[in-house]
Amino acid sequence: MFDVCDRVQVLSEALPYIQAFTGRTVVVKYGGAAMKDSHLKSTVIRDIVFMACVGIRPVLVHGGGPEINLWLEKLNIAPQFMNGLRVTDAPTMDVVEMVLVGRVNKELVSLISQAGGSGVGVCGKDGNLIVARPQGESGIGFVGEVSAINPQLVRDLLQGGHIPIVSSVATDEAGQAYNINADTVAGELAAALGAEKLILLTDTPGILTDYQDPTTLIHQLDIRQARSLIDQQVVSGGMIPKTLCCIRSLAQGVQSAHIIDGRVPHALLLEILTDAGIGTMLTA
Repeated sequence: MFDVCDRVQVLSEALPYIQAFTGRTVVVKYGGAAMKDSHLKSTVIRDIVFMACVGIRPVLVHGGGPEINLWLEKLNIAPQFMNGLRVTDAPTMDVVEMVLVGRVNKELVSLISQAGGSGVGVCGKDGNLIVARPQGESGIGFVGEVSAINPQLVRDLLQGGHIPIVSSVATDEAGQAYNINADTVAGELAAALGAEKLILLTDTPGILTDYQDPTTLIHQLDIRQARSLIDQQVVSGGMIPKTLCCIRSLAQGVQSAHIIDGRVPHALLLEILTDAGIGTMLTA
């Protein structure tokens, strides 16, 4: 049985990691099953608040695809996708903004507060945090890319002891709203903040040499090895943009990037505060 002595031992073993990361910024992209399952959501929120309480500076970036689909269906707007991207016409963009900024973001703020933290929700529009540009592919509407990050607002929130919670809606210089992939936003924001770590919560164990076999997890890669796995099509499908996001953030100065399984309870603390970790760590 896990008794009080075991609990104290675990906390003691975590001390070197806490000391190493105190005062450092960690950007977490929150999505997948960890957002849909109420128990997993609770553990992620507690992990985030724990990190803040021991001096780590977490920044939470979130998506919300399933919630967007739910509200599109309620409003009789059929969700459409092209080459893996959500087709975002004007009515869909209105729903995306309503859901991500008005519902998902503020729910996370509330959950952080309930867990004893101080969460502040923002989107790319606030403080000109994210400047968007069109993604460029025809027929997909208001799907954007990151043109620039102005991270001072997030820095100010962190300095004030708050946990920034960022939704990936942003505008271009003319004020047109765009929906941007949350992985991309997390990676670019991590780079702009000079973050110690970028962590992507996913529904896979990490990068696998055989995507059907969890025992083939690759625990650590550098940029060259990661690019090679993409070229060899070992990394394929939806893992390609996540891996490229990690590579880009590392190339811009982030110390390490992690792709971890958000379906594992307390995945964040397991990855940050233990030797073994649970996912794939990429380094420059």
